[in-house]
Amino acid sequence: MVGPKSLTAFQLFARRSWMTFKIFLTVPLTTMLILSAGCASKSNNSGAGPVPTGKMGTGLIQGKVILTGKIPDPVMIRMDADPLCRAQHPGPMPDESVVADAKGDLANVLVYVQDGAAVYAPPSTPVTLIQQGCRYSPHVFGVQTRQSIEIFNHDPTLHNVHAMAVTNDGFNVGQTQDAKSEKSFSQPEVPIKIRCDIHGWMKCYLGVFDHPFFSVTGKDGAFKITGLPAGAYTLVAWQETYGFSSPQKVNVQEGQTQTINFTFSAP
Repeated sequence: MVGPKSLTAFQLFARRSWMTFKIFLTVPLTTMLILSAGCASKSNNSGAGPVPTGKMGTGLIQGKVILTGKIPDPVMIRMDADPLCRAQHPGPMPDESVVADAKGDLANVLVYVQDGAAVYAPPSTPVTLIQQGCRYSPHVFGVQTRQSIEIFNHDPTLHNVHAMAVTNDGFNVGQTQDAKSEKSFSQPEVPIKIRCDIHGWMKCYLGVFDHPFFSVTGKDGAFKITGLPAGAYTLVAWQETYGFSSPQKVNVQEGQTQTINFTFSAP
């Protein structure tokens, strides 16, 4: 038979053993949470970033982007997975991975100054990204660091906006009809893919720059970058299927127009 004193000793032993076990359990768990938080954050997004010192000039760079070789036939997509999307597009719709005409004029190419530009303050005007017809518009665009991106869903169905950034912190937000989200990125990065995980055909791309010297080609393959101060610049073109072009160097004088062209080759 166990008396009161023996019971008290047993309870004391059990209590001390439980406290020791909790300490043993808590320390590794806390360490794991700290490490996980450290891995989830991106230190290169911290701080205010470089001080903007750039001033606008009067130089201009223009040109075209051409696709050589056999122009690929557009891949057709169907939106049968969502009746609310299908209702807006009863027939197949062309994928936008390669948009080129018979002459090879290549649309949706992001052309930008890679080297030579100073850091510029972001504009106060936001860039708008719209989900309509179960597609993103624009398909390719550029923004400056810390420039606001206003994202709207005009479709009568649920979308999610999943920004798959690497240098920057990404995001993944759900949007019902008429919803609006406001996002920005703090570091230069090219490209960042945005997709809808609900509708697999929905995707778009953007580039983030610490200056305003970028442009996206239209259906005629043309681009124009304005407001450049006099200086030496390196330009690059990026296209979602063919990747990055070889860089091109160009010297710009105030009030001068320089013309350069980029070429991608279709297999």
